[in-house]
Amino acid sequence: MKTDISGERAVAPGELEAHPQLAGRLVPGGHALTLRVYYEDTDFSGIVYHANYLKFMERGRSDYMRLLGVVQGELFAQAAAEAPGFHFVVRAMQIDFLKPARIDDVLEVVTLSKEVMGASITLLQQVKRAGEVLVSAHVRVAFVSEGRAKRIPDALRQATLNDAKAAEALAGSRP
Repeated sequence: MKTDISGERAVAPGELEAHPQLAGRLVPGGHALTLRVYYEDTDFSGIVYHANYLKFMERGRSDYMRLLGVVQGELFAQAAAEAPGFHFVVRAMQIDFLKPARIDDVLEVVTLSKEVMGASITLLQQVKRAGEVLVSAHVRVAFVSEGRAKRIPDALRQATLNDAKAAEALAGSRP
């Protein structure tokens, strides 16, 4: 059994091979997760309730870290050795609701690394429908171990820095 980045949950053997799209996919500079809007995600009018976008983005962040851990398992073993019981917590979020999503829409949650600091990472997250941005958020997550903010371990820092550089290069190449 493999564990996620905090070492708290198991990833069953063969899970990622049996369900390759379940955790989304790594993309240049970050991660993309496809999901469908269900009745439970909407308000009485069939439009996604605003707080549910936070859940969608949390899934994107969690699966991004999960896939980084699977792709670079040694990286998280080092992080666990340097900072036992570590996890990320949301420190700040700026969110813009641009257009609504509706029941049965297929959405893509894109998570891109933007900046890596001592104990935090800033991410750009977008919820898109057919490439159109519906919700955009800048999210700062803090690295915490044993209840206190800690410097992000070097291997984990390097992986997210590489993604931040890739995201910056990708943004710079767009017209």
